[in-house]
Amino acid sequence: MKKITVRRMAEECGFSVLAGADALDREADRVFCCDLLSFVMGRAPADSAWVTVMGNVNAVAVAVLADTACIVLAENAPLDGEARSRADGQGVPVLGSPHPVFDTGLLIQRLLEG
Repeated sequence: MKKITVRRMAEECGFSVLAGADALDREADRVFCCDLLSFVMGRAPADSAWVTVMGNVNAVAVAVLADTACIVLAENAPLDGEARSRADGQGVPVLGSPHPVFDTGLLIQRLLEG
């Protein structure tokens, strides 16, 4: 499986950039879908595109701990202001998708498969 930049993921999947615009050149090599933060901390692979509906500061902290390439908020889930500030400050790209979690993950997976 190939790696893609978060920037390319956003462009080709039609995702909006909600935060972390300075870190869009980070590469992702897989998808991880989950909303349970404690589960993500222990299981999300580094460099994964983490698809969730959790748009709060705790999600940003978990993304940093798990070293995910980005957070993709599915279903137009909102990113709160504190989370946006933290993501910008810690270089965590946060993207927005209008699609359900599964469909968002599938779009990314298909892009990774080329």
